[in-house]
Amino acid sequence: MTKIEGSGILVTGASRGLGRALADQLAARGARVVMVARDPAALDDVAATIRARGGIAHAVAADVADKHAVHRIAGRAHALVGDIAIAIHAASTLGPVPLRLLLDTECEDLAAVLDTNLIGPFRLTKVLAGAMALRGDGTIVHVSSDAAVEPYPRWGAYAISKAAQDHLSRILAAELAGSGVRVLSVDPGEMDTVMHRDAVPDADPTTLQRPAVVAARIIDMLDDPSAAPSGARLVAPSWQPSRAAATGGGA
Repeated sequence: MTKIEGSGILVTGASRGLGRALADQLAARGARVVMVARDPAALDDVAATIRARGGIAHAVAADVADKHAVHRIAGRAHALVGDIAIAIHAASTLGPVPLRLLLDTECEDLAAVLDTNLIGPFRLTKVLAGAMALRGDGTIVHVSSDAAVEPYPRWGAYAISKAAQDHLSRILAAELAGSGVRVLSVDPGEMDTVMHRDAVPDADPTTLQRPAVVAARIIDMLDDPSAAPSGARLVAPSWQPSRAAATGGGA
């Protein structure tokens, strides 16, 4: 099992929402966190907040959709914290909002969503997973969505990207079986985030989960390979830890 304390962990989409909550809590657990996002100012603010609490956090401003940035992200991360033991792909985009019908979606907009939500994570995983397999230990997490399995009208570009990402996770898990690398796809459920407000402006925030609560659940999954095995698609609100983990006995 990939341990958290002392490990190098890369989190994309870390300047806000779930990515920020994950970076914050992983650093609190003793991880050496590398945070990736496009907005350098917001990212620096998050890193400074974590460091002020005694955590180890580094900001790498980059766009995961940019294929020319992938090796720079991986190289910078390794220079900052050493081997990356856990990579969490939390960066995501809806595409143009208000959300539109799929047949009203420009081909270029669909391609841009795929670049961020699918191709970018694939490129970064290609760079990181080989070293994980050689070490015989590592974890890759893709943040999914219920839109990957439910045909919601107007969510087409985003939903397509997440459905493809789910299957990417399953295939990677099958191909990396026996290597010591675990690959998970996690549907966090509906959260009170900027992205959700952009997609559903009239949603009642009191009905939505807080990113910090979901982040804690995902970290529990990292700690519990019995209940979160490689290749699984996990739904955070309904996921249950293994009996050993629930009683503090480890997995």
